[in-house]
Amino acid sequence: VNDIPSPHILTLSGTLRSPKISFHPPFLMLMPVPLGVETEGVITIIPKDFIRQSRIRVKLPELELADGTRTCPFSVDFPEGQDIVLSSDGTANELTCRVSFRSSKPMSFLGEMFFIDQEEN
Repeated sequence: VNDIPSPHILTLSGTLRSPKISFHPPFLMLMPVPLGVETEGVITIIPKDFIRQSRIRVKLPELELADGTRTCPFSVDFPEGQDIVLSSDGTANELTCRVSFRSSKPMSFLGEMFFIDQEEN
């Protein structure tokens, strides 16, 4: 101050929060159906700590059948869109995701689907 050098120490602190999503319900169990008939379930994706708009995509599991062929009997649909949009108060919209399963061969599956944002989180 007044051209007299004096040391000033500025301390900054903050919290880094990584974006994450949670699901309601936390797991999905689809009902058994006859071969070739579609079954589906709906989940709500709840985004937390996103600081910018992001688009969610889904990595679906590919299953190997007893005869060695590979198939993906699942499909997903986002009826209201798959973009996480922030409101003016910093909260993000919830997304609805419809998960469908259909197979012409008998199978059961217990596993994971990966929901990934634009930054590969």
